Amino acid sequence: MSESKPPTPTPGDTYKGWLFKWTNYIKGYQRRWFVLSNGLLSYYRTQAEMGHTCRGTINLATANIAVEDSCNFVISNGGAQTYHLKASSEVERQRWITALELAKAKAIHMQAESDDSGDDCPPVPPTTAQSGGCRNSEIQSTLRTLNSKVEDLATCNDLIVKHGSALQRSLSELEGIRAGADTGEKIRQVTERATLFRITSNAMINACRDFLSLAQTHSKRWQKALQTEREQRIRLEETLEQLAKQHNHLERAFRGATVLPPSFSNPALGSKGGVSGKGDASDEDDDNEFFDAMEDPAEFITVPADPKYHRRSGSNVSGLSSETGMDDQSVNFDELSLASNPESPQPLELEPVKQRRTRIPDKPNYYLNLWSIMKNCIGKELSKIPMPVNFNEPLSMLQRLSEDLEYYELLDKAAKCQSSLEQMCYVAAFTVSSYSTTVHRTGKPFNPLLGETFELDRLRECGYRSLCEQVSHHPPAAAHHAISEKGWTLRQEITLASKFRGKYLSIMPLGSIQCIFDKSKNHYSWKKVTTTVHNIIVGKLWIDQSGEIDVVNHKTGDRCHLKFAPYSYFSRDIPRKVTGVVTDKDGKAHYVLSGTWDEKMEFSRVMQSSKGENGTEGKQRTVYQTLKAKEIWRKNPLPEGAENMYYFSSLALTLNESEDGVAPTDSRRRPDQRLMEEGRWDEANAEKQRLEEKQRTVRREREREAVKTASSPEEADAQETGTEASEVSDETNTDDSPPQTPVASPYGPSHIPYLMDGKEGPHGTVKSTHQDNYQALWFEKTDDPVSGESLHVYKGGYWEAKEKGSWDMCPDIF
Repeated sequence: MSESKPPTPTPGDTYKGWLFKWTNYIKGYQRRWFVLSNGLLSYYRTQAEMGHTCRGTINLATANIAVEDSCNFVISNGGAQTYHLKASSEVERQRWITALELAKAKAIHMQAESDDSGDDCPPVPPTTAQSGGCRNSEIQSTLRTLNSKVEDLATCNDLIVKHGSALQRSLSELEGIRAGADTGEKIRQVTERATLFRITSNAMINACRDFLSLAQTHSKRWQKALQTEREQRIRLEETLEQLAKQHNHLERAFRGATVLPPSFSNPALGSKGGVSGKGDASDEDDDNEFFDAMEDPAEFITVPADPKYHRRSGSNVSGLSSETGMDDQSVNFDELSLASNPESPQPLELEPVKQRRTRIPDKPNYYLNLWSIMKNCIGKELSKIPMPVNFNEPLSMLQRLSEDLEYYELLDKAAKCQSSLEQMCYVAAFTVSSYSTTVHRTGKPFNPLLGETFELDRLRECGYRSLCEQVSHHPPAAAHHAISEKGWTLRQEITLASKFRGKYLSIMPLGSIQCIFDKSKNHYSWKKVTTTVHNIIVGKLWIDQSGEIDVVNHKTGDRCHLKFAPYSYFSRDIPRKVTGVVTDKDGKAHYVLSGTWDEKMEFSRVMQSSKGENGTEGKQRTVYQTLKAKEIWRKNPLPEGAENMYYFSSLALTLNESEDGVAPTDSRRRPDQRLMEEGRWDEANAEKQRLEEKQRTVRREREREAVKTASSPEEADAQETGTEASEVSDETNTDDSPPQTPVASPYGPSHIPYLMDGKEGPHGTVKSTHQDNYQALWFEKTDDPVSGESLHVYKGGYWEAKEKGSWDMCPDIF
């Protein structure tokens, strides 16, 4: 290191220097410029980047600092960020460790003070003439006390310098004299002066302690006073904003009452008059705020709209329609209707009929010995090797599919929309929201048994109820049907294909999702993106979503193209970024969506579009002029202690809660899953193996029945041969048994929770020769006339059977 640094930096100083940071196995350690300031450690590629590009920052208040060897050390904040660093020498490493520890201690101390600052001090009373005078006198008194303490510190400092110099002279004289009669006298002088130095030092320490205590006490009070003033200012701003909105609404109502009635007498001017009122009102409501430009996606960029679109008179709005190429419907649409309108009637809050649980037993910290698992596999058939529940979470795939309804409010709002383009924004946000639970959920859900079901009845609480059923075993497929009193129906059938590529596992959904709205008869369909599970062999598992989704309205031809950007170390974009454009049947853009699939989504209305400059790949990008962005969806926070409960969301915690009246095939009644949730993993493994063996037996019996009903002896012989050959294939592809890629089998993404057992292996796709006459109990295979896709659709009867309590038709699968 060329920079000279003090050996022991103080915690308040900014500490800078070069360190080597581990990047990847290809590039190894790379030289980076690190800056330590205010409890934050940031790094840059060069010193010149400090002004504009920070490559990463870690908060030391929650970080762990560990020394590996003479030059290497590691900084981690619990798994989200980990820096493997190397200094040029051991001395340099010790300097950084000292600076980091001091900065961490100070950051923790400041964080603790900010949390409870002023709790023991009363707030400053409201400002009056008397209270203001008292406050000033109090401040002046405190300042005088602090000045006196500073003077005491200066006096102690002078005494320390004086006695220290005298002690140094005595020590020098003691070293210079020879042993004799004067030695005892000199030693006595040194002892006296050392005693004076010690007394003075103690006085200095006490004065410093008093000063620090006094400063901390008044600092808390002043911080509390400052916080009170800030809160009062915020409340005042909110009050002014509410008054301004009320004024605008009254003004809009007055204009509508005075301008609209005369327009009805002239049909040619009627539509223009209506637009005029809307245009002026929206001008005021938006407060002239414009949408900031986003990071440039690959296909398009957005820029703030021209102020002329906000400050238009009523006579010019029709000109705006022809100028921008927008139809009257899109111009007439009030952009405030997409956001929550305080004046619009809100639905009544439904009282929950049952108090749902908010916790499950904490995940046991069982040590998993892979060698012991492999040892127990020696000499056994592949079909007899169960995958232990250590890799699972106590939910089934059917329950994970039901988690897509966590943000059902988006579909409730979409059902109320008058515009199909507005409705498309909510449907697209709902599509993105289904991925929000996949960030930390790396556990593999239980693969459902054939015929297993799961109901989610939230009719009285949330206005919807859903049913899932495992409708096929080769290939594994699950059907889902949800219906709401708010006027929407959601149905999906998910089938998966997976490919193991050494370091990561790619899972491609092969199913379709459809949403139908009763009032508008709009019929939407879309497919899911590819999910990638990284670090399958070595390292911490993490999940990424990448690909493109086309949400199509088959009735109107509207389309929303969503792009999930894959994670890249070299990208400057925020991770997990999602962008989208809503277009009509003619390809004209009306809305732009942006955000992340794990946090929130925003939308902004497009006022004008044009072709911009060529991008990095030579493609001409489209430039959209947009209004200010508004938030349309935000992820719910995880419950407290979620890291000990498999990172379950509030809805996921209730999915496996025992309920009366459910079908005997419901996932809540699955014994191995229940035992795992209770922490009895050894018993869960034994029960899981029993269920798998039982399903194999039932499968073979069903195939033999299919052989007996063959139409000719030749077909019977052929099918018998195929059945015998397929028993081994069936046994190797049982639920939760190891698939053709054993290493990848324990893991799957959150909303696509199981691998295609037997569908894809290291030697290609495994084709099944099963002759199976199994028919789903509550779903039937049909061709959708609108989308033209073939999928399992709910045929009815389940909820009626539940009401009667008659489950005689259900098989005994558990």
